[in-house]
Amino acid sequence: MAWAGRHPMNTLFDEEIRGHHSMRDHVLTVVSDDDLTKQMPGWNPTLGELLIEMGDLQGVYTHSFATLALDWSHRQLPAPAPPTIETLRAWFGAHDEAMKAALDRFTDDELHVGSIDRGGGFIASPFVQHQVYREAVYIFYGKLSVYLGALRRDAGPAWAAWIG
Repeated sequence: MAWAGRHPMNTLFDEEIRGHHSMRDHVLTVVSDDDLTKQMPGWNPTLGELLIEMGDLQGVYTHSFATLALDWSHRQLPAPAPPTIETLRAWFGAHDEAMKAALDRFTDDELHVGSIDRGGGFIASPFVQHQVYREAVYIFYGKLSVYLGALRRDAGPAWAAWIG
């Protein structure tokens, strides 16, 4: 694919992924900096660490859109340390910009051609890769729901409509 100098040719990020990320951004309006240090019992991360895991996952998928290979060890952007609501907002914003730029390289037709090597012989189109990423995002939302309940935070009707 000859990407150099091409203009955005699809709307996948704006029409699909931005909506999926809206609940991530909403959570950052519901919790506080103090809440980010809260940890569930056992081997669970703090809420801040869970959000960083979510951002790292986005970075893995962004990298796969840019390189056409899934690399679970890749970290797109260094995590904010320590995480705060404001640093997480900025960090997720940078992740969003990088993912949009990586996806904008594809034409609508290229989104549906198997080209991303996920390993183990699984070759996915960028569109299928986005669908797998979307599922991972909603798994994180399930985890976030448990933390919100433990913190006694009501994320409101939008969260209930999108997540349950």
